[in-house]
Amino acid sequence: MAAFGGAIAGLVLSTQVAGPLVAQEAEKPSVYEQLDLFGDIFERIRKNYVEEVDEGKLIESAINGMLTSLDPHSSYLPPDAFDDMQVQTRGEFGGLGIEVTQEDGWVKVVSPIDGTPAAEAGIQSGDYITHVDGESLLGLTLDEAVDRMRGPVGSEIVITIVREGIAEPFDVKIVRDIIKLTAARGRLVGGDTVVLRVTTFNDNTYDNMVDALNKAVEEAGGMDKVKGIVLDLRNNPGGLLTQAIKVSDAFLEKGEIVSTRGRNPQDSERFNATPGDIAEGKPMVVLINGGSASASEIVTGALQDHRRALVVGTRSFGKGSVQTVIPLRGAGAMRLTTARYYTPSGRSIQALGIAPDIIVEQPPRAPETEEDDATSNARRGRSEADLRGAISNDTLTEDEQRMREEELKKAEEAAQLRKEDYQLAYAVDVLRGLAAIAGAQ
Repeated sequence: MAAFGGAIAGLVLSTQVAGPLVAQEAEKPSVYEQLDLFGDIFERIRKNYVEEVDEGKLIESAINGMLTSLDPHSSYLPPDAFDDMQVQTRGEFGGLGIEVTQEDGWVKVVSPIDGTPAAEAGIQSGDYITHVDGESLLGLTLDEAVDRMRGPVGSEIVITIVREGIAEPFDVKIVRDIIKLTAARGRLVGGDTVVLRVTTFNDNTYDNMVDALNKAVEEAGGMDKVKGIVLDLRNNPGGLLTQAIKVSDAFLEKGEIVSTRGRNPQDSERFNATPGDIAEGKPMVVLINGGSASASEIVTGALQDHRRALVVGTRSFGKGSVQTVIPLRGAGAMRLTTARYYTPSGRSIQALGIAPDIIVEQPPRAPETEEDDATSNARRGRSEADLRGAISNDTLTEDEQRMREEELKKAEEAAQLRKEDYQLAYAVDVLRGLAAIAGAQ
């Protein structure tokens, strides 16, 4: 204590004698002095900490701390994590199937991935994960928290969720599994509307999307039979910038897709579309929500700014930064934020997100009872045609009758879709409206 007191007294005395010059130097120590300080602290910890420390892990933690202090997306990737990241971009990996970020020290779900254990367990975009197997995640880095959620395929994990609108935290049991991502799927709705569901942007996204579109168009009987395309990017957490550019380019004939601007002007890049629209100019609707992030927002922003598509849903996540993964010595890497991206009109959506042209919330699905179903069926069954001995309509030809039945079938499919997915049904209705306007011109 005497030595410590003497050091304090000496510091005060030196400051008083030296005046402003010493004070200024103390405020702005050189980089080399700071590195010497780091070395001193490292040695103190290594020699005097209450337990023996792993020097390698200590250095890794220091590096990660330096990177995570910059922003939520910069971090150090040890060799194992770097390998995992490379596997994920190829479209197959082990885990829960959620994309996460960090907010106020807690792990926040950006989005669950379709068809994964997390999605099947009901994990939602915007959920906060506070505990894993009863252990708090507060105070851990994002990579450390993700490590806690990793484990052998087939093993069970219990995560504690805090969800807006629910008063108390609740536990969810999930069994880890191999996550095999089909980046894009397609289906035909109502016989004339193609829905392309894109769940992530990995190495296979563009090819998967083109294959899905071709199959759906073939089912419809050709592109001339298709009224329009819904590009569903809800809960798509993003991924590779190169794939976002290719997907955007697929629907644009010309113009800028996205620009990236770094710290130095010479590092800025612009990416432009090439001639050719795989949808042949058919009307498009892009469907987004709060789980649509990063590469999803690049695609949405490009199609919205060029008036190529109408955007429907809710405001997107707002991740407008570009991370570069830089391999390091020792088989690790660092993920470093190197640029912001801008939509063709010059918008930066960082922390703002993309506002849809038409805001459509997804209403909570109300449970149906058997009585409701019976009542609904009874109402649908009460028509003139169902009455015994009803006179037939002799003004309709067989072709007209068939067309009428097909229209009725489409209407019933649309009603069912509204029950299953209100936002998608709304997007399909909007698309048909656009197609009808285009056809009338």
